[in-house]
Amino acid sequence: MTSIRNPFVRAFVAGAALAVTAGTALSQDLTLRYGHMNAPNSLAGMQAQWLADAITEKSNGSIAVQVYPSSQLGKLQELAEAVSTGTIALSHNTAGALGSLYPPFAAFDTPYLYENVDQLMRVMDTASPVMKEMNEGLIEAAGVRVLYAYYFGTRELTADREVKSPADLAGVKIRAIPFPIYMATVEGLGAVPVPVDWAEVPTALATGVVAGQENPVNVILSHKLYDVQSHLMLTDHIRAAQVIVINEDTWQSLSDEQRTILQEAADEVRQKATEAMIASEADELQQLKDAGMTVIGPDEGLDLAAFQESVKAKIDAEFAEQYGDVYEAIRAVE
Repeated sequence: MTSIRNPFVRAFVAGAALAVTAGTALSQDLTLRYGHMNAPNSLAGMQAQWLADAITEKSNGSIAVQVYPSSQLGKLQELAEAVSTGTIALSHNTAGALGSLYPPFAAFDTPYLYENVDQLMRVMDTASPVMKEMNEGLIEAAGVRVLYAYYFGTRELTADREVKSPADLAGVKIRAIPFPIYMATVEGLGAVPVPVDWAEVPTALATGVVAGQENPVNVILSHKLYDVQSHLMLTDHIRAAQVIVINEDTWQSLSDEQRTILQEAADEVRQKATEAMIASEADELQQLKDAGMTVIGPDEGLDLAAFQESVKAKIDAEFAEQYGDVYEAIRAVE
């Protein structure tokens, strides 16, 4: 997919992503549409609203952001494409999903890549050398710019059964985000990956189409997956950042003052959302236990080394040649 370069077409799609209103003092000068797939009460959903509120406040009401949660404006892939074409101005997505627009971007969501959250956030900072290069590639390939990224949590495995090693997942169907890096990760965990869009996951779990899925604890809790999943395995397989993107033609249409407002709001929300996620993880894990989930970690017999070895072998076989240079650049970020 490429950015729309024809100036007449660009003007048309920019109008879909934003609306300019004039006249009464009650109306905003500019309205941006932000579509995403998460529930409003999830951290992903809340940070979208935090951004909208911060932009409105910092612009003294001259810029409004309308947030459309819960896949109202499309599913995972459709939202990525909508920002690329300019149908909407803003969205958030996983790095792996954005790899559908620019393949190298998916390398950011490689399992067992980051030593800790601090390293992840240094890499995902728009000022880091790795992200600068990736952002340029994403803009050129798809007309999409990274505005910011925040810590989205560490992805864990849930299932309708006890799992302690990759052998326990042999032949077991586990939902995977329908993009290559996640499909390979689930296969590396030992399971049969089944691509299911997020909007369809609760039904797929409830009906037995898949026996499990993988997501950060916050998502598991906010979407009440404990109603359809009995076990949570602390595989810690992907330390993930949620990436907030803006249509490049929309960005270029903004004044310097408007860009500054958006960037200041982005920096503020990035910090707030990351801190909120870190602070909430332990409490949310306890809430899942209280809701009846059996949590299995190394202390309960989970063979973390076996999962790491199996996943890394799968990822190396499929992606080492393609993403090797990116991995070296990520590891070099201090």
